[in-house]
Amino acid sequence: MIVRIENLLSPDQVAEFRQRLAAADWVDGRVTAGAQSALAKRNLQVPQDASEARALGEVILAALGRNPDFVSAALPLRVFPPLFNRYEAGMAFGAHVDNAIRFAGAQRFRTDLSATLFLSEPEDYEGGELIVTDTYGEHAVKLAAGDLVLYPASSVHRVSEVTRGARWAAFFWVQSMVRSDEQRTLLHGLDRTIRDLGGRLGAGDAPVVELAGAYHNLVRMWAEA
Repeated sequence: MIVRIENLLSPDQVAEFRQRLAAADWVDGRVTAGAQSALAKRNLQVPQDASEARALGEVILAALGRNPDFVSAALPLRVFPPLFNRYEAGMAFGAHVDNAIRFAGAQRFRTDLSATLFLSEPEDYEGGELIVTDTYGEHAVKLAAGDLVLYPASSVHRVSEVTRGARWAAFFWVQSMVRSDEQRTLLHGLDRTIRDLGGRLGAGDAPVVELAGAYHNLVRMWAEA
């Protein structure tokens, strides 16, 4: 399942992020890559322990917690502290699969979902598409600044070469309460249907209540909390 979350950050927030990140120190992005990924990765990154990265990451985490679409799609148990990268002309990230386990200090995260939060407008750069491969082929993703894309961390994906301008983004991983992408897809679709019907028929409508009960019982069956 590939899910777009629109307007996670407002234009004013994006502008503030860009201003603060412009003054940050940037290092070779291979510092967070595994052995295989490091061979394919060419970008710049703000160090994970940099004060700006931590402060801006907290803003993102707060926005995620307030966003019902993110919560519905990810069913998050843990969210890895967001990181920030930049691709300039000639930079790219070849095809790879994200590490199954990530460490933030002493805490381990199982990476069920990968996330990219775009901080550059599509017209500000050429190339730089996030390309995710699934059973239906390749999907090229290039979203407006402030929009987020969620996709299975188990998928093969890459960032195409930037040929003009620069692509700025935040990225992170999510450990979901529900490991299976198929089960999360089913739950997300069911939750969206319940919210839509509840808005039209009322939350107390008998079929809506029955559907909500089915949703929560499926969560009980599949979730690890």
